[in-house]
Amino acid sequence: MLADAPLGRSHRAAVGKAKLKEAIDLTREILNVPADYRIGIVPASDTGAVEMALWSLLGARGVDMVAWESFGEGWVTDVVKQLKLKANVHVAPYGEIVDFAKVNFDNDVVFTWNGTTSGVRLPNAEVIPADRQGLTICDATSAAFAMELDWAKLDVVTFSWQKVLGGEGAHGMLILSPRAVERLESYVPAWPLPKIFRLTSKGKLIEGIFVGETINTPSMLAVEDYLVALKWAKSVGGLAGLVGRAQANAQVVWDFCAANAWLVNLAVDPATASTTSVCVKFNDARIADGEAFAKAVAKRLEKAGVALDVGAYRDAPAGLRIWCGSTVETSDVQALMPWIAHAFYAEIAEIAKAA
Repeated sequence: MLADAPLGRSHRAAVGKAKLKEAIDLTREILNVPADYRIGIVPASDTGAVEMALWSLLGARGVDMVAWESFGEGWVTDVVKQLKLKANVHVAPYGEIVDFAKVNFDNDVVFTWNGTTSGVRLPNAEVIPADRQGLTICDATSAAFAMELDWAKLDVVTFSWQKVLGGEGAHGMLILSPRAVERLESYVPAWPLPKIFRLTSKGKLIEGIFVGETINTPSMLAVEDYLVALKWAKSVGGLAGLVGRAQANAQVVWDFCAANAWLVNLAVDPATASTTSVCVKFNDARIADGEAFAKAVAKRLEKAGVALDVGAYRDAPAGLRIWCGSTVETSDVQALMPWIAHAFYAEIAEIAKAA
């Protein structure tokens, strides 16, 4: 697979640019991104892509910030405390999403599509008005390639390769609608922009960024890894195939929860339950310390070699976070379920022994 990878070559050489452009073109094809939307490869993973959007676009009109998990809360901090913009902040607890009827789409709106750390997602974009005045800036890092994104309702979309496609990290993707480009070319922020955030020059979009001329040096090995993943995605049916795989994986966990009352989905409303980062919590009266219990279960699973890094995110409620993204085989999720039951009952036995 690495036979024609331009390793050790400059990303500015013709062969390097061709690989970067191929990655952009395949991204457009698989995600069904409209032809008039720009797709750029940018530094610093999804975080870098979101920061570029926030620092380059916000400030022209009011802002509504929407958060229901740790990463969304991080964007609130950036906008309110770093950019020092007065924003309407809408926050929901873990397991729930914000009521979008309260969001003012005459303002620019920043939100995450899928809560990677909370296991809840926006089920669709129907809540976003087509005639909105502001821009919608969507962090879709654990949604892209596993969930349908309504491009007509989204002006800025960001994600990273290492989430749903399981690629190597370091690079982010920034997708801009014509409305977002218009904002970039007509508005100059009041604050200075670092070089890696600059998307315009002399009032015009730097088009090279969106054809593979990256701002800084990318890893050609990571690019090759992404290309392999994109071609694999085509082989399993493109976006529809990827969405179906994630849905099937999540369904295994949901069915297991339905059959075992001691394990429940963190998502309060099943309609908002994530199909990639499926978060569950233990529900049993015998458990006095939920955090210690969940950590013990996760440790037991890791020691057995059946589930790695399966504990809940540090800021989230105690429980497990099971990755069900599109690269995962449904048979592996099915094989995990009896192990979770085994670990649960083993830890319950430890509680009984200590009593």
